[in-house]
Amino acid sequence: QVQLVESGGGLVQAGKSLRLSCTASASILRINAMGWYRQAPGKQRELVATITSGGSINYADSVKGRSTSSRDNAKNTVFLQMPSRKPEQTAVYYCNAKKGVGVVLTYWGQGTQVTVSS
Repeated sequence: QVQLVESGGGLVQAGKSLRLSCTASASILRINAMGWYRQAPGKQRELVATITSGGSINYADSVKGRSTSSRDNAKNTVFLQMPSRKPEQTAVYYCNAKKGVGVVLTYWGQGTQVTVSS
């Protein structure tokens, strides 16, 4: 069982940088991959970025070049930093973890609301 707690959301003015954190209850070095997803009102949840235990990072095309995901192994925390450019970025941002060998289980955080104001 892995518990994930996101933080860093809230009301953000367009043009300001946004930094989200996700802290896991288990060592992230033993988690196959962690990911950031977001779900805007009325839309499906979409992938933003993934970061593997080996440190590989992949970004969705919609945020590539504008967002940075990183991690602090000692704190079992991953981060997502992105510029808040548009109110359309308003969404609930979720942290996700995939853990296991053979049978891989998926865990989700409760999500953190990000509201970008113009």
